[in-house]
Amino acid sequence: MRGVLIGVVGAMAVLGVAAAVAVPEAKEWYDGRHEQTSSYATGKEAKEERESVPRWLPDDAASVEYSMRTTGGERILKATLHDGSLPGECEPLGGKSAPDSELSASWFPSGAANDAKGRCGSYYVSLEDRTLYAWQTNDDWVKENRRSAR
Repeated sequence: MRGVLIGVVGAMAVLGVAAAVAVPEAKEWYDGRHEQTSSYATGKEAKEERESVPRWLPDDAASVEYSMRTTGGERILKATLHDGSLPGECEPLGGKSAPDSELSASWFPSGAANDAKGRCGSYYVSLEDRTLYAWQTNDDWVKENRRSAR
């Protein structure tokens, strides 16, 4: 009887350790499987390759990094702008605050919402020197799609 008890306790310990390792790994895989990240040399290339890249991104933007969630409208973007100014389609926030990005990447700064300068379509944007950071929330994506469907 004692041998069976030791065997059961040992099996439980092994299963507990396996679960402690497997569950976080499975969660990371599940969360990440709906995200796609791409790099492009120019804005033109990005827009040609991926329909979801915003059309307001200048064709001559360089070093474009783009990440999106395939199950919603969350997007983040980083690009170097040739002239260092926001595209003409962008409007100032006018004192409004921006929400935080719902995605993250090593190339996208945390707290970008604190530096938001304006809106380009449904994207919030910030500009550091010639580097543009842009992000779209799922709620803004839904609103934009409802507007364009009318």
